[in-house]
Amino acid sequence: MNIRDQGLHREQALSLYGETVSSRLLLGTAGYPSPAILSSAVQASGASVVTVSLRREAAGGKIGERFLEIIKNLGVRVLPNTAGCRTAREAITTAQMARELFGTDWVKLEVIANDDTLQPDVFGLVEAASALASDGFKVFPYTTEDLSVAERLQRLGCEIIMPWAAPIGSGRGLANVAALTSLRAYFPDVKLIIDAGIGAPSHAALAMELGYDAVLLNTAVAKAADPVCMANAFASAINAGRIGFEAGLMPPRDMAVPSTPVAGTPFFDLE
Repeated sequence: MNIRDQGLHREQALSLYGETVSSRLLLGTAGYPSPAILSSAVQASGASVVTVSLRREAAGGKIGERFLEIIKNLGVRVLPNTAGCRTAREAITTAQMARELFGTDWVKLEVIANDDTLQPDVFGLVEAASALASDGFKVFPYTTEDLSVAERLQRLGCEIIMPWAAPIGSGRGLANVAALTSLRAYFPDVKLIIDAGIGAPSHAALAMELGYDAVLLNTAVAKAADPVCMANAFASAINAGRIGFEAGLMPPRDMAVPSTPVAGTPFFDLE
């Protein structure tokens, strides 16, 4: 392993609830053209954690069983999610079923408030997070960039907060950079993972440059013309963004600053 590879490996290691994962890219598994492309995309991304919807797989019968076998063969960590749940009670029940099916106490907690924006219901989210944390779950809450909600979730025992960049599947990128920057500054020691709304590798790189610990995305890879190539692009962008953050980004300035000093510049009199 050369020096550059050592640097990449060091920057990408991440601890989630005490478990070290090798990549800061978490990948969703819905909407791929085929199981083979899903498998290749996950491998190309380098992701060591993938999200799986219990509702979709439970309803899939034999197809669902085949999907779970594919995920198992990839050797990745499964993060079940409560996608589609509209109430705290529904999310709690789904999480409990997921723990039985997948044999993990990790859960990506989603409680949706609005069908058009898929915005998190922060009231139901806090209620469900409280119940699940008390029941021994390691909760990954999908939330907005609201500071007060993040604070409540942390007090409940959520070691990880997952604010959206923009509505799920919108591909708009970081819609509120100022608020996400404030959230990062307010919680310097909390793991923050951008979840939803990422549409391009540059969006993911920006999130990492802001100091976010990881990015979770799905649609931008699954619906790309070439999902495998796009997965690789996102992996590279996240690596670059994180290393740039660790290296120390140049702060923006209002005025130009010459890169070459003007002192000592020869003066030529053309008269």
